[in-house]
Amino acid sequence: MNSARLWLVLLAGFLVSCGCHKAAPDASITPPVASASDIDPHYGHLLHAQPRLPTIKVLVGDPAAPSSEMRELTAEIARENVQIATGMMFRTNMAETEAMLFVFPDAERRSFYMRNCIVPLSAAYISPSGEILQIINMRPHDEAGIPSDSNDVQFVLEVPQGWFTRHQVSLGAVVRTERGSLKETFSKPNP
Repeated sequence: MNSARLWLVLLAGFLVSCGCHKAAPDASITPPVASASDIDPHYGHLLHAQPRLPTIKVLVGDPAAPSSEMRELTAEIARENVQIATGMMFRTNMAETEAMLFVFPDAERRSFYMRNCIVPLSAAYISPSGEILQIINMRPHDEAGIPSDSNDVQFVLEVPQGWFTRHQVSLGAVVRTERGSLKETFSKPNP
């Protein structure tokens, strides 16, 4: 009888300990897509802030500068349609060292706006080669789109408003990742 109780106690302890350990989330896995009831039927964005997206280290600066002299950001990668449409909507802050990188399948003219966005943002329209073609400043809740001057925009980098000025980043600067150029990094289906 005592051995049976001991066996049950040990088994119960084992089962409890198994249920208490969670694997660390894998940053390379894209969060699950929300249900249809969570998505605005007209615009395709979530009706709430999206979960934090997978991140990548992004380097911004003079194309001739070594990596050690470039500005470093931790950028969330918005690549799926609902991620791109939602962006920074409903979020309440963005740290100086954070960004959101929008990755599009092809280069074309882009237009960004601030529907449901609380945080003032600046954005860089970026060519397929990683060159910053245009920098824009956007006001919270302003739904008027700011179109790119170029029809060769494949990436957009959003940062806290004024970040480019504070870090002396101007047109012609390049954006690359810890893995190489934007083209090299994102030519595969998912990083």
